Amino acid sequence: MVSDGMGPASLSLTRSYRQHVEGLPEGDTLTLDSYFWGSSRTRSSNSLVTDSAAGATAFSCGKKSYNGAISMLPDLQPCGSVLEAAKRAGYMTGLVVTTDITDATPACFASHVMLRQMKDEIALQEIGHGPLGRSVDLMLGGGRCHFLPNSTAGSCRLDDIDVAGLAQDKHGWQYADSRKAFDALEGGNNATLPLLGLFASTDVPFELDRMKMNDVYPSLSEMTETALRALEKATARSDKGFFLMVEGSRIDHAGHINDPAAQVREVLEYDKAFGAVLKFIHDSETESTLVSTSDHETGGLSTALQEPGHLPVYNWYPQALVNASASCEKLATNLQNHVSKNAQSTSKQQLKSWINHELIIPGLGISDATDEELSLLADDPEGSVNTFAAIISLRAHIGWSTHGHTAVDVNVYCSGGPETEKIRGNVENTDIGKFLSHYLEVDVDKITQELREKMTKKYVLQSSQQPEKVSWGSDSYHKLEPHLDNR
Repeated sequence: MVSDGMGPASLSLTRSYRQHVEGLPEGDTLTLDSYFWGSSRTRSSNSLVTDSAAGATAFSCGKKSYNGAISMLPDLQPCGSVLEAAKRAGYMTGLVVTTDITDATPACFASHVMLRQMKDEIALQEIGHGPLGRSVDLMLGGGRCHFLPNSTAGSCRLDDIDVAGLAQDKHGWQYADSRKAFDALEGGNNATLPLLGLFASTDVPFELDRMKMNDVYPSLSEMTETALRALEKATARSDKGFFLMVEGSRIDHAGHINDPAAQVREVLEYDKAFGAVLKFIHDSETESTLVSTSDHETGGLSTALQEPGHLPVYNWYPQALVNASASCEKLATNLQNHVSKNAQSTSKQQLKSWINHELIIPGLGISDATDEELSLLADDPEGSVNTFAAIISLRAHIGWSTHGHTAVDVNVYCSGGPETEKIRGNVENTDIGKFLSHYLEVDVDKITQELREKMTKKYVLQSSQQPEKVSWGSDSYHKLEPHLDNR
């Protein structure tokens, strides 16, 4: 399991929030807390601050690579993933996420491209239209737009390839693209593998928003439970089990926005999914091991805020997050939509009043927004997501140091089992990947060799984008990096 963007402070934030909301004693903890195993160092091959692609490559291949790499190494050669090796060894395999299924973390387990932005190619490789054929048996999440031809409404592909159709017609996938279709899977009891479930055009909405949408989208825990049952059923008569990667993807997105109300709900849902996996392991007669960690921390979260020149206030206020009923992302979208429809007929003062009464008070649960805050929102609707986040963070007394990633060590959690002591204590992120392949007794190096024999430029580079020059040397840690979308 990968808690994308979740650092130690996210756990502190969520634990205290839950205690406050549910009236729990100070000794009450999250499910994750009882399985704390150690911590992981996160740097990539070309930066002390990793992105999710390099982080996931460490998990999938057990090797360091450059930011943006999708299971490719600094020499621009592919590295086999533990999922691909597991499939070749007879295991069933699965990916469950709440973001785009072609996003960096899931992509690193089932595709190989130079840059994470090459999502159209990633989608093709994930369904089996790549050098190794199909390696994944189950994929659940968002990202439907990358599987539809660009002549179709809702597509974000640059070409007219019908990847969803190709998945069904050529590679035999069962396809589900709605809540109704998800429910028809009956919790995995009525699933036929391979199964492709794409339940959102891009990301599944933040849990804070999703749970108010009349059951339009399945949650992370629901998808996890369905995947576990489907894979268990499919391997009932096999002497091999399955390998499943589950990602709490949007913890990271909340960190990028600096939205604490969205993040605590994402962490709680991840904790629920973690608990569902533990229950599955407990109820199963088959030996199983659960490892959970993050690829990096996002946002530089601190559960306190000290403003310069003010007397110390050693506290933070969970109640400010309890009152929020919508994510800052949703509020910003609502503001932008309102402005686009009413730009010519609304004065600034009217807009400020609308923002306060229709967004701030009901959405953030804040009744004391200042005129300056309302003016900032009215003057810059396109950048309003960050302003909404700053408003609620200030009330909760929560600090953030960045809208990007940080280099802080992240926690590792484990259910225990044979040889798991190898990842206890403080380890490199690559040690997690090496442990996975060792535990499953699969040959990742053999897959790497096969990939290097089979892959051509067709699979490696179908884009005008080129990766930045990378190096194993420490000099690259001290240079200015060009900007890429490296969430």
